[in-house]
Amino acid sequence: MDTGTHIVMGIALGGLALADPVVASSSLTTTAVIAGTIIGSQAPDIDTVLKLRNNAVYIRHHRGITHSIPAVILWPLLISTVLWLIIPNVNFLHLWLWTFLAVFLHVFVDIFNSYGTQAIRPFSRKWVALGVINTFDPIIFGMHIVGLLFWMFGANPVTTFLIMYAVIVCYYILRFAVQAAVRNAVKHTIPDAKQIIIAPTMKFFQWRVAALSESHHYVGRAYGRSITIYDKFERVPLPESDLVKAALLDVNLSAFISFSPIYRWEITKFDQLYEVRLIDLRYRSNDFYPFVAVAHLNEELEIVNSYTGWIFSEDKLRKKLDFMPN
Repeated sequence: MDTGTHIVMGIALGGLALADPVVASSSLTTTAVIAGTIIGSQAPDIDTVLKLRNNAVYIRHHRGITHSIPAVILWPLLISTVLWLIIPNVNFLHLWLWTFLAVFLHVFVDIFNSYGTQAIRPFSRKWVALGVINTFDPIIFGMHIVGLLFWMFGANPVTTFLIMYAVIVCYYILRFAVQAAVRNAVKHTIPDAKQIIIAPTMKFFQWRVAALSESHHYVGRAYGRSITIYDKFERVPLPESDLVKAALLDVNLSAFISFSPIYRWEITKFDQLYEVRLIDLRYRSNDFYPFVAVAHLNEELEIVNSYTGWIFSEDKLRKKLDFMPN
């Protein structure tokens, strides 16, 4: 989920913690627990700082080890220990329990996005992504805001947030049902599809669709059970050439491949440079595919420049690469 949603979730959990008699009986413990749930709901995303280094490192590692099983155990221990040292006479066990719940829920809800997490690491580095909830879901965020406003104006936080989370659980179940209906509609539209990727958007009934058969890639949108295919590309394997092998050694292209399950490629010759471009098919927006990886190689097959990330115009991509073709 996005940062804003994780913040309001942390505050809501702090209110729900007042159901714990040990927390409710001590103002110091209440303060520490609310601080713990807010910090704990943010801690796994500390790896966002990797973006300051470069996109390749960020793509490979964001929601990786910081969202793993060891991290879910260590984050609450670290946060609770620091708060226990800062705020004296706090019940450490209950502080740890509620902080653990905040960290666990952060990782758990991220699994439902299309990006996913490596939540079962170290047992597997597989990305777990159920793709039923958008990274920012206005309904979930809005329900938290309403719940917090009720608390602010005097409602019982325990009752308020128990009702809110019961409604959110039903909402998740409904999203799974809608996703299943969309998947069945895609199967009817593309009977020979071998792989179907359905990604949510901020609009409840609209979903991104990418599919592949033995011979083609398909890209479209779903509105309810109505499927519209916008693009159909012939499915051609990457050439096993020296040029492609050299390009795939680049950190940006290798990071892209580690992240993207469905993409197409283009190879273009510009004077004395070759361009190898990989295009993720999951994020079509306004007739453009913004998530790409591009490498330029000279005639000796040396990497001249490369880039991976989100680019919404060809001009911006050229500026990133510091390259203007003749």
